[in-house]
Amino acid sequence: MSFKFEQLDVWQLSLDYSDLIYGLVEKLPDSERFNLKSQITRAATSVSLNIAEGSTGQSDSEQSRFLGMAIRSLIETVACQRLISRRKYVTDKAFMEQLDLKAQELAKRLHAFRKSLANPKKSIGEEQALYDANEN
Repeated sequence: MSFKFEQLDVWQLSLDYSDLIYGLVEKLPDSERFNLKSQITRAATSVSLNIAEGSTGQSDSEQSRFLGMAIRSLIETVACQRLISRRKYVTDKAFMEQLDLKAQELAKRLHAFRKSLANPKKSIGEEQALYDANEN
């Protein structure tokens, strides 16, 4: 059985972005292990987690609130990317541009999803999930 958030395209995109972030931190020096490495991976993970948490049987306004947190976490990762570039920790311009493009795409999708929740005629909120405790 899969959870409904797993079927959201924006959640799948956030996973792709997280994969790229984890690839980025592998390129960082060990001296940044407790600073930028930790900060950017926690923020990238937070994007996916907030999308998932907001999708579970919440009202549209509550889901919108979690999407707002996901957007803020995404912006935090972008700020970390800028610090990494500024310090020249990663000089692979093609890789950094790929990260930027994925972040921009994810930001657009998060904003569009959030905006669609404000439209009372079009509800994207998920139905309350029913789980059978006896199901294996």
